[in-house]
Amino acid sequence: MAANNMSPSAFDKEQIFGMAEKEMEYRVELFNKFVGGIRIHMVNLLLFLPFRMTQTCFNKCVDNRYKESELNMGENSCIDRCVSKYWHVTNLIGQLLGSGRPPM
Repeated sequence: MAANNMSPSAFDKEQIFGMAEKEMEYRVELFNKFVGGIRIHMVNLLLFLPFRMTQTCFNKCVDNRYKESELNMGENSCIDRCVSKYWHVTNLIGQLLGSGRPPM
């Protein structure tokens, strides 16, 4: 750049704008990679959470020896509580991720 109190030459301005443009491109690329990673994670979460929740709650609440064709009252209430806890924890995790705060 030119000496103090002098305006930059056209070449200097071009160089400065070129560097700023590259910096912005770099930042946009990083942002897109970050957002893309979050999107993929959210899609995986939305696709696999119901399956995993169903499998976990079923294994926890339903006896392996099927005595009846329908769930009994204890199994129904156990599954209801299990699913409720799963969704509650999922919402808490989503809120923590959305707020950008580290976990407690």
